[in-house]
Amino acid sequence: MSKYELSLAKKFVLDTLFPTSCLGCRREGNWLCSACFSQIKILDFQLCPVCEKNITEKGALCPDCKKARKFSLDAIVTAVSYENQTVKKLIYNLKYRFISDSSGPLSELMLKALLRNDLPIPELIVPVPLHPRRLRWRGFNQSRLLAENISKNLAPLLEIEVMDVLKRDKNNKAQMKIKNYRERLRNIQNIFSFNARFSKDILKNKEILLIDDIATTGATLRECAKILKANGAKKVYGAVIARQTIK
Repeated sequence: MSKYELSLAKKFVLDTLFPTSCLGCRREGNWLCSACFSQIKILDFQLCPVCEKNITEKGALCPDCKKARKFSLDAIVTAVSYENQTVKKLIYNLKYRFISDSSGPLSELMLKALLRNDLPIPELIVPVPLHPRRLRWRGFNQSRLLAENISKNLAPLLEIEVMDVLKRDKNNKAQMKIKNYRERLRNIQNIFSFNARFSKDILKNKEILLIDDIATTGATLRECAKILKANGAKKVYGAVIARQTIK
C-alpha cells in the first residue's frame, strides 16, 4: 500500500470513528462552527511568564522577575484560558486523535491574541520540534501546523517563513504527564539543539516567534529560546494556545 493510500485509509477510519461535528454545539460540518468560535474569549491580559502573578504588557517579564534572573524568552502570549472546554477538546483532537484540521481554529485564536498584544512582526517563525519517533507516531508536528497557519495571516501580504531550526534530541516524557514542577524542569533540560542542516547565520540578530500548543511552567519554551539566543537570535517571543496550571 502506498503512502497516499495509507493516508486515505487512515482518514477514512478517523472520519468513521470521529465524524466531523462542532465540539461546542455538535452541529455537523466543522470541528468548530463560527457561532461557537465567536464565543471563545481571547484573554484581555497577559501574565509575567516567570511568576505568572503580575499582569504585564504583551506577556513580558515583570520588573521583579527581570531583576531576579536572566530569562531566555522575551515574552509569552497566551491566547485563551485552558478552562475553556471547547478549546480543550480541540487540543485533544489535534494531539491524540490526529485530527490536523483542528489546528485551523486553534491557530486563529492564537492569531487574534498576537494581534491584540501587538508584538513586533517576527522575521522568522519557529515551531517547537517533536522527536522523530513521536512525529512518526502522530504523523505531523502540531506546533508546525499552528505556525504555518499563523505565518500566512499575521502580516498582510507577507508570509513569514516557518523554519525547523530546532531539533529534539531526546524522546522525553510528555510534560503534561508530569505533575511535579521540579520534575518538569528536569525532564526538559538539554533535550533541544540547533538543527545542523541550517547555517547559524540564519538567526543572527533576528526577532523570532516561537510556537507551541500548551505551556505550563514555560520550561519547553525557555529551553528552545535558550538555543535560539545562543545561535544569534536577538529577541524570542513565545505564543501558545493556553497555559495549563499544575494541580
